[in-house]
Amino acid sequence: MSAPNPKFDFDIAVVGSGPAGLAAAALAASKGASVVLLDEQAEPGGQIYRAVTETPVRDRKVLGPDYWHGAELLGPLRDSGAVHWPGTTVWSVARPREDAGDGHRPIQIGLSRNGSAAMLTVRHVILATGALERPFPIPGWTLPGVLGAGAAQVLLKTSGLVPSGATVMAGSGPLLWLLAWQYLQAGARIDAILDTTPKQNWRAALPLLPGFLRSPYLGKGMKLMLDVRRKLTVIGNVTALRAEGDGALKSVVYTRNGTEHRLPADTLLLHQGVIPNLNLANATGCAQRWDGQQRCWRPTTDDWGATSVEGVSLAGDGAGIGGARAAEEAGRLAALDALHRLGRIGREQRDQSAVPVRTALDRALTGRAFLDTLYTPAEAFRVPADDTIVCRCEEITAGAVREAVRLGCSGPNQAKSFLRCGMGPCQGRLCGPTVTEVIAAERGVSPAEVGYYRLRPPVKPITLAELAALPKTAADIDAVFKH
Repeated sequence: MSAPNPKFDFDIAVVGSGPAGLAAAALAASKGASVVLLDEQAEPGGQIYRAVTETPVRDRKVLGPDYWHGAELLGPLRDSGAVHWPGTTVWSVARPREDAGDGHRPIQIGLSRNGSAAMLTVRHVILATGALERPFPIPGWTLPGVLGAGAAQVLLKTSGLVPSGATVMAGSGPLLWLLAWQYLQAGARIDAILDTTPKQNWRAALPLLPGFLRSPYLGKGMKLMLDVRRKLTVIGNVTALRAEGDGALKSVVYTRNGTEHRLPADTLLLHQGVIPNLNLANATGCAQRWDGQQRCWRPTTDDWGATSVEGVSLAGDGAGIGGARAAEEAGRLAALDALHRLGRIGREQRDQSAVPVRTALDRALTGRAFLDTLYTPAEAFRVPADDTIVCRCEEITAGAVREAVRLGCSGPNQAKSFLRCGMGPCQGRLCGPTVTEVIAAERGVSPAEVGYYRLRPPVKPITLAELAALPKTAADIDAVFKH
């Protein structure tokens, strides 16, 4: 690894240490760039490989071979010379107006580490922020005992914890089935799986089945699902859900074929897919677009992951959902392009090095359209009824959002003024997709026309003491005393 330009702390900063971030940092550093890998967690791996070096789950069959693949990415990272800063929260990425004197405009990263805030100056940023669970707003989803399947899986990976008492899983998507299978391997109790996959999705996905037959995930996915269906009670065609309880979850009420049924439950695990975690990219100013197939907003990138903001790239599920193996290859592509843009490698070397990477990426994405179509969540679970809370931070219901639309609110940014939606600690991560779709449905237009929250840094909560302690530049001082 070369010494960075004195005007820069590092050549490249990679934000996020999941598969995309690990692969990007290792490749870029191995080619001589000075690289820092920033991540909130104490250990690398992201969400998909969470705690892969520290998990107390020692029986490898519980989490499955795909999880343990994450450990294979750590060796190349260590050998590359990249600097890893765990426990680091990135809350801002911005490009100052002045350049660094060598033709490169620096990028400043606002971060908090060890209780202190700091600014890091780099030449290029690769955002590998991964995915988050799509909101699943149903009546009662704020009750203690109701949580996302992804959060439950984190508890399994980091602490070896499984639910106790009566447990119901509800929703759709590969992660729901994977977690059910992992719980089976761990000996956990699962009383029922309530499958909310709409029947019409199977018909819509059927023309895409030939492509999925070539997917590397077909065999393992079918085996996993058959194993779960053979050992657990799976109830399909569920069209409505609600969680009930006085102060804590006591039962799950579901509708199937027009009839309500009730299951006693101490824990309800909800899941209806994942979407890009785009808050940092949004606040950085990266253009974004509505993805009608995946029913979510995603940043706009080229084939290398470059965004509309010079010097900022995206890789992995943060740029569009493709899965862990696809994210890994996308990280390598983003690193190759960053190296080229910084003059570390020529265009020909970049393009030649990318050939096997693109082949692997295409293979990882084979059949993706089938999965996206099959597991598109039902509209009833994306656009909930009036009495359902959609903004958990401010306790705003879908009905309140609809009333705001009738009063003239045209989109999520206006909803902030009307209702404070998206202004709580989560900064819209838990309500943004739902608020957008509720407004779009009420107005009778596409979510693309409605738009999404316009976010501003800091995208994560930081203290005033941290901000006040930041070093002040001459420009900062002039801004206060001369204007």
